[in-house]
Amino acid sequence: MAGPTVARRRRATVHVVLPNDIDDPATPSGGNTYDRRLCRGLSAAGWAVREHAVPGDWPHPDASARAGLARLLTALPDGAVVLLDGLVASSAPQALTPQGRRLRLVVVVHMPLEHDDEGAALRAAVAVVTTSEWTRRRLLGRYALPADRVHVAPPGVDPAPPAPGTPAGGNLLCVAAVAPHKGHDVLVEGLAAVADLPWDCVCVGALTRDPGFVARLRRQVVGHGLADRVRLVGPRTGAALDAAYAAADLLVLASRRETYGMVVTEALARGIPVLGTAAGGLPEALGRAPDGAPPGLLVPPDDPAALAGALRRWLGEPGLRRRLRRAARDRRETLDGWPVAATVAGAVLEGVTTA
Repeated sequence: MAGPTVARRRRATVHVVLPNDIDDPATPSGGNTYDRRLCRGLSAAGWAVREHAVPGDWPHPDASARAGLARLLTALPDGAVVLLDGLVASSAPQALTPQGRRLRLVVVVHMPLEHDDEGAALRAAVAVVTTSEWTRRRLLGRYALPADRVHVAPPGVDPAPPAPGTPAGGNLLCVAAVAPHKGHDVLVEGLAAVADLPWDCVCVGALTRDPGFVARLRRQVVGHGLADRVRLVGPRTGAALDAAYAAADLLVLASRRETYGMVVTEALARGIPVLGTAAGGLPEALGRAPDGAPPGLLVPPDDPAALAGALRRWLGEPGLRRRLRRAARDRRETLDGWPVAATVAGAVLEGVTTA
């Protein structure tokens, strides 16, 4: 697995502004994981990292949350380098804009919010870090930001032992918060269309983001007679998540929106092929093996029939399974570790420090 060692030397202080749920085990997310690993990587590289978790329902803050962010920024010294999570920054430009000339603001955009507040917040920053090239293009196209101020630092992935897989390939795994944008309803429709084939699907992910959607999804599963085959097991982290991957044959991700898809590279790090949608930055995360072979299948978002067709191919064609597994194992060797993301972000911070 690729990934340079981060050289440690004395660097400046960076103030990192994070959502208050950054370490909440009940709501794990790719964005929170990225922020946490970035903080560790910057610290390992010699930055003095000062974390500030801001209370609020980000990205839907009330007046109190916005005021709290404004007080935090106002209290920082002139010239301070401030790295802000995009869920916080892009929701409260009123707090950022007055500080834009005094502080060196850098915003990390995980998921573009695509509203006027976000544009105002990003224009107040001296630099923007995105987690995919797709997101960078999206922001440049929507907000006409200077191209040299928007940088890409894709998520890294930790090395992991390869999953053994089963001959029939019927152990399906979905790792995503159960919410409309992750497309679990599309996944269930696709699975229902291949109910004549042998498979089981474990859905790992928070069940608290949208309780109404979760309730409708459970009724959908029962209505299709899949209650014993589709299991919503809630969030998993650490060894429990590792065990879920180790038992999987195929990662399935029916996202309607995806800026990157860290679970894709987590699966590929274990040599597990991926069936996903061609949404946003997900094809970028999937990538290709060194010989150009795709380590998975992509279908259009919001298309249960296309998803079902791909599932039927995976489950019914041993040759396809062999090809995709071989490509996933080869792609595994090309994945970057987390030090690469920290190195890119660190270079951006050094640039704004010396500017």
